[in-house]
Amino acid sequence: MLWLKILAGITVLFALFCLTRLGVRIDLGDIVSADVTFGFLHFRVAPSKAEKKKPKEETMKKEPKDLTKTLKKIQSPTLKDLKTAYQMLWPPSKRTLRRFGRGIQVRPLTMSLTLAGKNDPAGAAEAYGDICAVMWAVMPPLEELIDIPKPSLHVGVDFDAADLRVRGQVGVSLRIGTLLAMGFDLLIPGIRWFIKFQKAHKQDEPKPDQKAETPPAAA
Repeated sequence: MLWLKILAGITVLFALFCLTRLGVRIDLGDIVSADVTFGFLHFRVAPSKAEKKKPKEETMKKEPKDLTKTLKKIQSPTLKDLKTAYQMLWPPSKRTLRRFGRGIQVRPLTMSLTLAGKNDPAGAAEAYGDICAVMWAVMPPLEELIDIPKPSLHVGVDFDAADLRVRGQVGVSLRIGTLLAMGFDLLIPGIRWFIKFQKAHKQDEPKPDQKAETPPAAA
C-alpha cells in the first residue's frame, strides 16, 4: 500500500538523519568564532564572511558584529549559579553520559582562563580555588564517560589585569540521534535550573548605561 511505502521512506530518512554527525567548534580569543558541521557540510556561524568582506568605509561607520558582542548581551551566570547548575545537572548528566557518552567526541579541548585580580585580589583568588576544585572534580569522571583525547586546561590569576581573559578552542561532535536521546533525558532538569536562574536575576538592577535618567525633584 502507498501509505506503507511512505511510512517506510520516512522511517529510513529519520534513521539516516539520526546517524548524521553534528559538530560545533568554537575558537575563543579577541574575536569569538563558531563553526558548525552537519554531515559533510560546513558552516561558519560567526563572524560571517559577509561581515569580514565589508569595505573600509562601511567598517568605519559600523563595525562588523561578532559573537563576542552577542555574548555580552546575555546574562552571565555568577559563580553561585554555576555551583547550583553543577548540583542540579551533574547527577542526571552523569546518568545520561553513562548511556550515550561514548558517542560524543570532544576534540580539540584547549582552554586558558586568566582571572582578573586587580580590582578584587581576594575574590579572584577565591574564584580560582573554586574553579580548580570544580574542574578537578568534573574532568576525571567526564573523561571516562566521553571521548576527550588530549585535553589541555589552564586556570590562572593575573593580579595586574582588570579584565577576564579567555583563550582556547573547543570542538564537540556527536550523532543527532545521540543528541536527541540526551536532550530528552536532560530537558526537565535543565528547565528547572533555567527557571531558578531567571528568578534569581529577575530583580537585578539594570546596568548604569541602561538606567533611565531620574527627573529632577520639583521645587
